[in-house]
Amino acid sequence: MAHQARKRFGQNFLHDQNIINNIIGSAMIRDGENWVEIGAGQGALTEPLLKKVQHLDVVELDRDLVTWLEHKFSSYTNLKIYSADALRFDFSSLAPNGEKLHVIGNLPYNISTPLMFHLLETTDCIADMLFMLQKEVVNRICAQPNGNSYGRLSVMMQYYCATEWLFDVPPESFNPVPQVMSAIVRLVPHSKPPVEVDDVKILGQVVTEAFSQRRKTLRNSLKKSLSENEIIDLGIDANLRAENISLEEFAKLANAVSRKPIID
Repeated sequence: MAHQARKRFGQNFLHDQNIINNIIGSAMIRDGENWVEIGAGQGALTEPLLKKVQHLDVVELDRDLVTWLEHKFSSYTNLKIYSADALRFDFSSLAPNGEKLHVIGNLPYNISTPLMFHLLETTDCIADMLFMLQKEVVNRICAQPNGNSYGRLSVMMQYYCATEWLFDVPPESFNPVPQVMSAIVRLVPHSKPPVEVDDVKILGQVVTEAFSQRRKTLRNSLKKSLSENEIIDLGIDANLRAENISLEEFAKLANAVSRKPIID
């Protein structure tokens, strides 16, 4: 009997074979690579992956699905399933000898953003990530300045990774059918950050502060961190809004904050 999707886990099971083939083709699998699948669901991607990869680790939260998957793929010797919460899972433990992981998954919409940021904590052991996400989220990840989709997620993801929108996935490709369009995105961690940042946490704080009230100009949104003159001294127009500021400019703002003298 097929496993029934559970709303609390945000489960929507992929069944469109054309989409499955496109995803596997986009993965560009090569011999000897280590692959990790997050949220295997009913194994729509798991089965074709097992036929192509040397070893596949699967991280699945739903214990009933773990049992179901173990039974379905019991004949495969290149599979290991971890019954665990991906938000708390130590992905670096799957690459003990400095190997690079290739991560793939149809991520539940309700945890996709925090899960991606969790993965970004271990980018030194990740070669690339191929995810199915809500299309709106993919738009935000890949967005450039001066657009409505450009925001905190755009800046921080592009600091860590090269981002590439691949193709859309219509709702009818899933069971149950979601109410939103999905899309496939490729994320490739930078071997070297595209901009110099003294403290990534400060960058995150400045970006969050700037976008917290995105209609405000920088002189107002960042006034707790930088004065108008300090912003102007960086060659940045303090009358601009966060959506107009590039990653390079956010790096300048963050470095200015981190280099300010601490006053007792």
